[in-house]
Amino acid sequence: MTCAACVRRVERRLAHTDGVEEVSVNLATETATLHLTPEAPSPHALIEVVEHAGYQVPVTTTQLAVTGLTCAACTQRVERALGRVSGVLEASVNLATERATVRHLARQASTETLIAAIREAGYNVAEALDQAVGEATPSPTAQALARDLRIAALFTVPLLALEMGPMLIPPLREVVGAVLPNPWRTYLFFGLATVVQVGPGRRFYRLGWAALRQRMPDMNTLVLMGTTAAYGYSVVATFLPGLLPAGTAQVYFEASATIITLVLLGKYLEHRVKGRTRDALHTLVALQPTTALRLDGDAFTEVPVQAVQRGDHLRVRPGDRIPVDGVVIDGTSYVDEAMVTGEPLPVAKAPGDAVIGATVNQAGAFTLRATAVGADTFLAQVVRLVEAAQASRPPIQAVADRVVAVFVPAVLVISALTFAVWMWLGPDPTVPYALVNAVAVLIIACPCAMGLATPVSVLLGTGKAAQAGVLFRTGAALQALHEATVVVFDKTGTLTEGRPTLQTIHVADSVLASVPAEPQTGQAEAQLLQLAAAVEAQAEHPLGRAILDAATARHLAWPQAHGVQAIPGHGVSGTVDGQLVRLGTARWLTEQGLETTPFETLETTLTRRGHTPVYVAVGEAVAGLLAVADAPKPEAAAVVDALHEARVDVWMLTGDRTGTALAMAVQLGVAADRVRAQVLPGDKAAEIRALQGQGQRVAFVGDGLNDAAALAQADVGIALGTGTDLAIESADVIVMAPSLDGVLTARTWAARTVRNIKQNLFWAFAYNVVLIPVAAGVLYPVLGLLLSPMLAAAAMGLSSLFVLGNALRLRAM
Repeated sequence: MTCAACVRRVERRLAHTDGVEEVSVNLATETATLHLTPEAPSPHALIEVVEHAGYQVPVTTTQLAVTGLTCAACTQRVERALGRVSGVLEASVNLATERATVRHLARQASTETLIAAIREAGYNVAEALDQAVGEATPSPTAQALARDLRIAALFTVPLLALEMGPMLIPPLREVVGAVLPNPWRTYLFFGLATVVQVGPGRRFYRLGWAALRQRMPDMNTLVLMGTTAAYGYSVVATFLPGLLPAGTAQVYFEASATIITLVLLGKYLEHRVKGRTRDALHTLVALQPTTALRLDGDAFTEVPVQAVQRGDHLRVRPGDRIPVDGVVIDGTSYVDEAMVTGEPLPVAKAPGDAVIGATVNQAGAFTLRATAVGADTFLAQVVRLVEAAQASRPPIQAVADRVVAVFVPAVLVISALTFAVWMWLGPDPTVPYALVNAVAVLIIACPCAMGLATPVSVLLGTGKAAQAGVLFRTGAALQALHEATVVVFDKTGTLTEGRPTLQTIHVADSVLASVPAEPQTGQAEAQLLQLAAAVEAQAEHPLGRAILDAATARHLAWPQAHGVQAIPGHGVSGTVDGQLVRLGTARWLTEQGLETTPFETLETTLTRRGHTPVYVAVGEAVAGLLAVADAPKPEAAAVVDALHEARVDVWMLTGDRTGTALAMAVQLGVAADRVRAQVLPGDKAAEIRALQGQGQRVAFVGDGLNDAAALAQADVGIALGTGTDLAIESADVIVMAPSLDGVLTARTWAARTVRNIKQNLFWAFAYNVVLIPVAAGVLYPVLGLLLSPMLAAAAMGLSSLFVLGNALRLRAM
């Protein structure tokens, strides 16, 4: 805002918004204060109102490394705490990466405020992560778990050996009884269990009690209640046995200590395995060279890559990784860009060509001028995009979120009912039976697996896709692409090469009724092409570049043309070696008295094939015909066939004329009724809306330059990049190579990831559905089987490890 008129404009727009009772805009502080009704729109909607008025609301994204997260209930608790901070628009916490991503008003919610909210919720923040990517996030949680696990195991192992050893090996019973008679043995058990309970077990008290205070119980609450019940009952049985019914004064010190130790072991292994899920992204980051050869004065010296500035001249030797993005200024070589585009063949580089940092120089040495360094390099952009996708959630995650919201409270109710039923119907002694089964229910019912099911798969799927040259902006894009029923392609530059090329040459003396399959290569054809190139070299005829490229490819030299004139919409003319040479349409040449009738059949055949005929007249006679067309990409037909085999409907949109579009459709295998020609760029979005109105899930594939509206309108927009161009803001998926094969690669990784998520969710839900009743004792009346709390703790850890192990299968695909 610059003046009072700006203030009035913003106030007027906001005041006319439903739900806004009063608004005051301050020019000095550049703030708007609003009084809202309960029916007021969301902050997102109010921001849009301001933006439609022509102004901006500063919004930023902050990432925080959160420690102490153990299950899906923890992530919901942190999200809710962050959501209550004034100015926060959106908060997402990822259990797999242990990161909180917060989108908030830049001036209203500070990083310190966000950190305070997380700490108030009972968790801690290791660090605020800036947007410069490249360093692995430290994991203090894993270090603390390892320390607590060592302490717990040190005191639990002798406790378990002394308690369980005599049961498994009867001769030990007398030895242990003689060395440690009761009650001293029980006192020793109490001491060992107490160290575990108040030492390593303290984390469950701290986090679990904080969750209870906020009425959002989580896994820590379940462990807290289960172990406290077993430990507390044992303390009473040891020191105040008279308070318990006769015959029920049994101790479960080994159970409480073992449960804590096994839960810690499971969480530690979980953190170790979660670390492996980020290997794909770390592999990309590790590709960045650490040093560069920079021109300082008259010599190249080795410097840290962080010291390289834009404009510096760097030397790249054969076998080196290119240190930063740049442009070749001296030398030629071949560069392996597979890590960027997924294309296995090296790319030739000469002065003027762009090169990408972290790709591998193969053949020769060259000098480049740095154009992007640090966080601005292509590799840094890729890593940021992948990390953003990994922090987001696909819609399928909402299923788990809804279940987790009621899961732990439901488990507490089930545990209480289990205790009551065993007290009422259980065999004597009822109290120990009721206690053991209630504790088993608390321990086995952990929402950890549900919280990990989606993020670890997204983490691995997006990382592996990036290594294959495909970038997903969000986790939602994975699911949307997997569910797409229609793929709509832009034609020019997407299905085709995007530039006209000379397809065939026909000389007047050899005109046939049908078009030859291959270009003729005789002397007459070469002479005709030389004359055409001579005129086009000094003109700007739209199809002239194709003719010049063809002459250059055939190593032809052409004479100088004089008096070159271009007639827009008709053609171009000039004098070559004293002869008048004209190139253009049949109508134009006919208007000048030349005879084009012998070529009519040939022109019709070429037009049906999607070719554009260019007549060449020498003197007062038509000497030949050049057929120019935008050729389909070599892989285009195979990609269309593959989509058809996958039962995906394929459409084509183009601004080209109908005849050319239908001819291209025939070559590629796209049905004629799935072609929309002469569509303006702004109307492509309307065509996609029409398909969506029919209930279709639409993916649109374009070149990302003039297809922004269509990419944004589609359920998932796929942009074909050129390796270095990542400024395709409207696309949900970016294929870094211009090849259409990347579309199939993207669909493959989307399908693999979503399938993996569904498998994980099924296991997480099935685990709890099956084992909670078993822990409650439903098999006891039939089979006489009970699940001990210690086995329940082991099963809880295995459920999370199973989900992580299933997700890690994506690494091998």
